[in-house]
Amino acid sequence: MKKSTSVVTGGAGFLGSHLCERLLKEGHSVVCIDNLLTGSIENIRHLMDHPTFCFIKSDVTNYIYVSVPVDYVYHFASPASPIDYLKYPIQTLKVGSLGTHKALGFAKAKGARFLIASTSEVYGDPEIHPQVEEYWGNVNPVGPRGVYDEAKRFSEAMTLAYNRFHGVETRIVRIFNTYGERMRIEDGRAIPAFVSQALRGEDLTVFGDGSQTRSVCYVTDLIDGIFRLMMSDYKMPVNIGNPDEISMLDLAKEILEITGSSSKIVFKELPQDDPKVRQPDITKARTILGWEPTVNRKEGLVKTIQYFQKAILQQDTKKILSAQL
Repeated sequence: MKKSTSVVTGGAGFLGSHLCERLLKEGHSVVCIDNLLTGSIENIRHLMDHPTFCFIKSDVTNYIYVSVPVDYVYHFASPASPIDYLKYPIQTLKVGSLGTHKALGFAKAKGARFLIASTSEVYGDPEIHPQVEEYWGNVNPVGPRGVYDEAKRFSEAMTLAYNRFHGVETRIVRIFNTYGERMRIEDGRAIPAFVSQALRGEDLTVFGDGSQTRSVCYVTDLIDGIFRLMMSDYKMPVNIGNPDEISMLDLAKEILEITGSSSKIVFKELPQDDPKVRQPDITKARTILGWEPTVNRKEGLVKTIQYFQKAILQQDTKKILSAQL
């Protein structure tokens, strides 16, 4: 039986590295492409000796070249946290536009099926709750978050244009807030921030009054949904996320409880265009893919906190050693 080959752009990132891992377990050969702007070799170091894994350092906005036949292309390349896309606004727009164009052209040339990693941010600060795939969103295109939101909205449009005009088999996943091992300590998103602050005995920073909500999904659940979507016959957008909604204040309290930290909670001004609610309607994922999350929030947080305990210890040890030199 022929072994499938998958190309993962952004494969050294948080989600991309977990996807590479899953594809290898499914028996695929995996080509991971990343320019390491926000990804890290450390995320894929454990895969480097795998006989069917290959890493290419390259910027997909320039070109994509893989010599072997390819069956699947997963386009995950993009800064994904507010701290990253505010730091790299032009790169974010380029990888959503030029990068998506190059990845789709590559999939077309290879006769491969293509999946774009889109985002719940296409819904903006939603006026419909929970969010269904048919909702067109409430996005500020010229606000600071617009570089990410609009890059993803454009990438969805280009993906379906390639499907309709060129006949490329395409899939679109709208990813809701995800957490787990290999998130960066300085990621800027709520869970890494709360966990690192709690573990270091620092005040937990909650923006606004903490009443804004998110629905957080453990990374292995998300990757399972994405794999099922790629292997399905459905070409329109599908929400993948955990519909278990929680306020940011309650999430901070939950992390304090699990870590046993005595840190206090402090409040800061809410960033511009920060969504007040976020919850996926996963009816399509349930009915079309037979998918729903299986890891409850506490279980996932315990695993994530254990990872961060080790990561923070390593980071702090390096700082101490470098200070002594």
